[in-house]
Amino acid sequence: MLGDTKSHRAATPTSNQRKTSRIWWQVHQWAGLQFSIFMSFILLTGTLATLSSEIDWLITPSFRVDPATVEGPPNWTAIAENVAAEVPDGRILFLSAPLDCWWTARAVVLNGEGERRIVPAHPTTGNVQDNRSVLSVQVILRRMHRHLFMPTRIGVPIVSSLAVLLAVSLATSFAVYKKWWRGFFKPLRRGDARTWTGDFHRLAGLWTLWFTALMVVTGIWYLVESLGGRAPDMQRIEIPPVDRPAPDIAADLANSLSAARVANPDLRIQRIFFPTDKSGAFVFQGQDNAVLVRARANAVWTDAQTGEVRLVTDAVDLNLHQRISEMADPLHFGTFGGIWTKLVWFVFGALMTGLSISGAAIYALRIMKQNRQRPTLGAVTALALTGMGRWKWVSAAMLVACAVYFTIMLNAVL
Repeated sequence: MLGDTKSHRAATPTSNQRKTSRIWWQVHQWAGLQFSIFMSFILLTGTLATLSSEIDWLITPSFRVDPATVEGPPNWTAIAENVAAEVPDGRILFLSAPLDCWWTARAVVLNGEGERRIVPAHPTTGNVQDNRSVLSVQVILRRMHRHLFMPTRIGVPIVSSLAVLLAVSLATSFAVYKKWWRGFFKPLRRGDARTWTGDFHRLAGLWTLWFTALMVVTGIWYLVESLGGRAPDMQRIEIPPVDRPAPDIAADLANSLSAARVANPDLRIQRIFFPTDKSGAFVFQGQDNAVLVRARANAVWTDAQTGEVRLVTDAVDLNLHQRISEMADPLHFGTFGGIWTKLVWFVFGALMTGLSISGAAIYALRIMKQNRQRPTLGAVTALALTGMGRWKWVSAAMLVACAVYFTIMLNAVL
């Protein structure tokens, strides 16, 4: 009997334990609720940004090719010559390889009026399929998600600081959800709105634990970089600039391309930067033996006029700081495995967005249930906004600033 009493006391939470649990719950609620408008916006735009290139492909016919007409790797020289003929008074900035066999290659150019344009071209024939504004779904979503269209020195720290709140939400969730490891396969109960939303919040939170942790780590890394902790720049070499028409520079590409392939036969070229008014180099970037790095980590630099290889860089030679920096983007956006990893990132990003929205809804629905109110979308929204307090105005200010800077950018482009 005495043993049963001791067991019962051990199983019953003490007042201190209940108080501690209550504090963790309040911290979890504060981190998730106060900035939920801004957090949801950033999570949503980031989720869409993972498939932004594919959205562009769907809505832009000139970005598509028939895979049956594509033979082998991109014909870079044909692409360069055709694009240069499209802007004879302008300049090619860079060429990008197709993302898949049904994609065009793309060039970003400056036309004779100094306007930046996108020129898609068939990857085998090099035939130009369009000449369009550089503004695209990818550009809009990436800039919106990364820095709200603000100057990057301002916008990036603002956006990436949300990773700190996300870290607090993640850490406190383990204290709030007791024996969380048992909940991975619990079904959603079809009770009232509060019950279903709470179950969804817990279930989505469990399945996105790894993904949330990844977003926290990469987000905090972006914050560190934006506040001065950037990795050392990649190795580069100074080559005197050349002042020649775009068709002449395009004609020089063949020699440099052959030399680059000899210098690094394993380089899978993804982007070719053309000479500028500051550098007379062709820069061939792509993937090689290192995994989880941006294309710029592997490069071959050639002198545009002579075709001589002047520099070869390999991601395996990066120091630890540089390697971490180069891993951040592939891990954050899931680009390292092509469309399949991007689809996984999209699904889990959507779940994270749902977590943010449902967390605010839970706060409102709990109050309405206590007051025996019938939940409606308007009433839930109003209560959630009330719970955010003055912080909702900070979120609103960020969204208004994003809209203002977006308008400024549109006016400049159009």
